[in-house]
Amino acid sequence: QVQLVESGGGLVQAGGSLRLSCSASITGSPYVQIVHTMGWYRQAPGQQREMVALIDSSRRKQYEESVQGRFTVSRDRNTVFLQMNSLKSEDTAVYYCYVRRFSGDTFWGQGTQVTVSS
Repeated sequence: QVQLVESGGGLVQAGGSLRLSCSASITGSPYVQIVHTMGWYRQAPGQQREMVALIDSSRRKQYEESVQGRFTVSRDRNTVFLQMNSLKSEDTAVYYCYVRRFSGDTFWGQGTQVTVSS
């Protein structure tokens, strides 16, 4: 079992910043206590869900091209952060925390709304 707690979403003006946080709590296994990959996807109304940023257990990172240079993903064990700077209106979406365990099982947070006003 993996429970994800997301925080940090909200309303900001264009050019502003937000910091998202997602903490994964693992229960039911005494052996695997660190998840493989954590990160963030986002989905705007009428759009496909897209990867925003991922970081694995070796702290290797991936970014969606449009956020490269503006967003920074980091993690501390099973907590992942997304520092979002220079936010644009097109960043408006529901952001979902994503977790992939070493088993390959994946988990999703409930989503946190990020709204960037112009």
